[in-house]
Amino acid sequence: MNFFARFIFIAFFTVSLSFVSCRKVEAARTELVFGTVCTVNAFDDGTTELYNSLFERLHSMDEKFSTSKSNSEIEKINAAAGKSAVEISDEVLFVLKIALSFAEITNGAFDPTVGPLVKLWGINTEYARVPEQWEIDNALKLVDWSRVKIEENKVFLPVEGMRLDLGGIVKGYAADVLAFMVKEAGVKRAVIDLGGNIYVAGKKKDRSLWRVGVKNPQNPEHSTAITLSLPENSVVTSGVYERFFIKDNIRYHHIINPKTGYPVDNGLTSVTIVSKSSTACDALSTSLFILGMEKGFALLKQLERQNFPTAGITVKEKTADSTDGMGMWLFGSGAVNDDGFENPVKLTAAGLPFVEKADGMADCFNALYIDSENYMYSTEDLKKCYGMS
Repeated sequence: MNFFARFIFIAFFTVSLSFVSCRKVEAARTELVFGTVCTVNAFDDGTTELYNSLFERLHSMDEKFSTSKSNSEIEKINAAAGKSAVEISDEVLFVLKIALSFAEITNGAFDPTVGPLVKLWGINTEYARVPEQWEIDNALKLVDWSRVKIEENKVFLPVEGMRLDLGGIVKGYAADVLAFMVKEAGVKRAVIDLGGNIYVAGKKKDRSLWRVGVKNPQNPEHSTAITLSLPENSVVTSGVYERFFIKDNIRYHHIINPKTGYPVDNGLTSVTIVSKSSTACDALSTSLFILGMEKGFALLKQLERQNFPTAGITVKEKTADSTDGMGMWLFGSGAVNDDGFENPVKLTAAGLPFVEKADGMADCFNALYIDSENYMYSTEDLKKCYGMS
């Protein structure tokens, strides 16, 4: 090998090593965001650069939607309640409108103005307590999603003391954003876990289905009630075991009924929603928990009457009502507006997310209920196609 050839070889080898070094793979990354542990694993495509961009985006959303940071857009709206409208970003406005749409279709079971009650109970904070009835009565007067005023990019809460809290939907939205980002980056497979809001994106290396465990509400730290085998999807569970405190041998959990002002007590211990929109999963897991079995089925029948895509309900070990109205969403590609807001969710005319069907699935939306006796109620499609073990 002559000198010139040797020089070219060494230069190429050095550049190659530099490229490989820049592409060093991280197995996964975990950070504290939204007040919970968030982990993203992009497997073979998990570079430092990718994780930096994903978590920078997560922290950016946390800064906008937080109810514990006074400079967040949500807290600026809350601080101005009864005084003035607040101009907000396209992203916060977008998520707020989706939340209000879910409030409408659930008749207020999902209510983004539940903030006064959340603050009053202080669950998952050092100030957790059982409020006096008069305090709850006063807080309930401030909870009414229909009173939120939106004009262009300005939001106004007309009564002093009203508070927005989008904690029941924002992690789902954030999971959709990250799923969109990893696909745009060419990532072949990823697991996004935002404090239990799971999104499995792409396909496993061996082409097998993803396996996602649903915690056993009776023993959430050590066992699963069921393992779902599924293609790309989001899985979100709302349960009584997630955040709670115990007073006088009574467990007070964080899922508060905006109609009564108290943590829900309807015999359910968890509700799991599976679909390709984590935004929809997040809002509906909370809503169906609050509505309970009977009213939850009634809501699904209402969706059926509105000619949305359908899926049947079956019951394991117990008898219950059934419906064909399980779904209404079809997830779509995103868009970037002039402000750089990356929107991973397309909306229906009603302002709700679209959700596409999972590969090999007849229907686009599935649900699993677990009650206090550990009986399970699920959609037929979930039982047949996702697999249960």
